[in-house]
Amino acid sequence: MVKVIVGESESIDHAIYRFRRKCERAGILRQLRRSTYFVKPSEKKRLRKAKAIRRTNRLQAKTA
Repeated sequence: MVKVIVGESESIDHAIYRFRRKCERAGILRQLRRSTYFVKPSEKKRLRKAKAIRRTNRLQAKTA
């Protein structure tokens, strides 16, 4: 669970910013999006393959 203790002289905006960063680092939003609906194992495999292809294409474009 992510907790943010707001200091007396700290603005609410800064506290919200710290909260969002902590949530992002903890991976809460990624996990929520991933578990929103069921993805079949074959679909997961297809998505992983597509992601790997995009990654290799990006790396090749960067080196070229």
